Amino acid sequence: MKARLIRIIICLVAFAAAFSCYLALEARMPWWGWLIVFSAIYLGAGYDVLFRAGRNIIHGKVFDENFLMVVATVGAFCILEFAEAVAVMLFYQVGEYFQDYAVGKSRKSIAALMDICPETACVIGEDGEERIVDPSEVEVGSVVVVRAGERVPIDGVVTDGSGYLDCSALTGESEPIAVGVGETALSGAISTSGVLKIKTEKPYADSTVSKILDLVENAAAKKAKAENFITRFAAIYTPAVVFCAVILAVLPPLIIAYSSSAVWTDWITRALTFLVVSCPCALVISVPMSFFGGIGAASRRGILVKGGNYLELLAKVDTLAFDKTGTITKGAFEVINVSGEREKVLYSAACAERFSTHPVARSIVTAAEKEGLDIGVANEGIAVTELPGRGIEVHENGCKTLCGNAKLFTERGIEFENAPSRGTVVYVAVDEKYIGSVEIADGIKDDSKSAVAELKSLGLRTVMLTGDRKEAAAAVAAEVGVDEYRAELLPDMKVAEVEKLIDGDAQGEGRKNTVAFVGDGINDAPVLSRADVGIAMGALGSDAAIEAADVVLMNDSLSQIVSARRIAKKTSRIVKENIIFALGVKLIVLILAAFAIANMWLAVFADVGVAILAILNAMRCLNMRETKVAASASEPPPKE
Repeated sequence: MKARLIRIIICLVAFAAAFSCYLALEARMPWWGWLIVFSAIYLGAGYDVLFRAGRNIIHGKVFDENFLMVVATVGAFCILEFAEAVAVMLFYQVGEYFQDYAVGKSRKSIAALMDICPETACVIGEDGEERIVDPSEVEVGSVVVVRAGERVPIDGVVTDGSGYLDCSALTGESEPIAVGVGETALSGAISTSGVLKIKTEKPYADSTVSKILDLVENAAAKKAKAENFITRFAAIYTPAVVFCAVILAVLPPLIIAYSSSAVWTDWITRALTFLVVSCPCALVISVPMSFFGGIGAASRRGILVKGGNYLELLAKVDTLAFDKTGTITKGAFEVINVSGEREKVLYSAACAERFSTHPVARSIVTAAEKEGLDIGVANEGIAVTELPGRGIEVHENGCKTLCGNAKLFTERGIEFENAPSRGTVVYVAVDEKYIGSVEIADGIKDDSKSAVAELKSLGLRTVMLTGDRKEAAAAVAAEVGVDEYRAELLPDMKVAEVEKLIDGDAQGEGRKNTVAFVGDGINDAPVLSRADVGIAMGALGSDAAIEAADVVLMNDSLSQIVSARRIAKKTSRIVKENIIFALGVKLIVLILAAFAIANMWLAVFADVGVAILAILNAMRCLNMRETKVAASASEPPPKE
């Protein structure tokens, strides 16, 4: 890139000096003298274009921008328009440099993601010695050591040590995550403090970092419709304009010569100008680069888009369907409310539930421990009676504690206050006297409500599809504000519901909708594949869901969908701007060239100038500002 820029600058300076001399001394030097001067500058500036054109012709790829540039500039030399020929080639090279610079900048944004790949892994052998090996050579079950400043080479569980992991390259979140013994460490994360020993759970090929790299590397292979259209358009358009240029150069002089003299040079100049204007590089370069830039901008925010076609579809989505558990909610039980005297009720419930391994019981014990309540340990002589489907009864220190559902309390004849809930309610009684209740539910993610409100403000229809019971679904739907919900759905029923949304049956519409589905579990894989755009919650989502999805959100936050939508809309808008601008300018100048109103300099602007402007416009995709989702539905959404 640097050598090319130096060559262009030298040629530009040489051209400026030669052109100044040409204007002052044109008559004092024969035409062949000026031919030698300008040919030297031309070859210095465009030898690579001449080489590519010749190589492509040999390989049967004739009609491309290199061919058009060579024909137009060599033709200009043939009609003694030396300065114009060199100017066309120089400005074309300037445009190509801008293109390479823009693509290079886009690649760097994705290359930054590629840097998450660790080059080595420090493995502890059976003899206790540490060995440095390639990550791909580490076997499942091995223990690797990660020190401060090093990347986690393979997904695993921390077996010794504690510290913080910087996961910004994976999730887009800048805040380090605290990890300790028993917690998961994702490959690609950087240890910022302490020494961690991690037992690997997957081979390198199945680790998080490997999957991310595979997604990014394969993204460019999937073209958007706009990109495919431009490719097909250029394949037809280029030979068509060459044919038109030949007709323009030959046919009018022949017709005019039949009745009077004709100036062949004039019509050949028009044809050459026509060729220069017609070069489709502005479209061929800027449209794919816009999508590439959009994918790069998304990757910097922890959003992996598997191809430009999905980015284009995401901009057209009008209906967004969500799974509930693990998508809108956290996917883990937690205490969300305690009725009665909080400390007393929670302490009594935890003391009884510490003997159970049920997820609901564990959530109560965890909540009590977080609030600093000392529930002690199990002692001998404590009588524990599990009551399947109803609850648990514990006799300890002469005190009987009963924890269970409404059915159990009704059977025992204990009066209690019924507490309707979207989750599970555990009623608590001590010595047959009701003291309160603990409400446990799958907690709603912090940003779910604000993200749904923001998506609705962007004009999207929101629908929740869940396998949970209707009461729980209704409560979550009301709390987060989705437009509609469907409950008690099996995986095949979710697919059927998405098909109804696509067909527009739900609203009696006569048109098809573009539907995106957001999910995280293995049971969501079929519906992720069926939706127009499947969006997987990547950090905690199942492998099957990530594989089936078209877009992966690395930090499991619904607010990322808002960012993805904004990026997709802006990318789509920039693509349309470039297509309309390039075709509009070219059409006007082509008409002017045919009527000899446009000269070679205007042709240069219509080709290279339009290409540069289109490329600069496409580069805006790389520089999209970060947008924050409002903390609550009452706050105004951020401006795009």
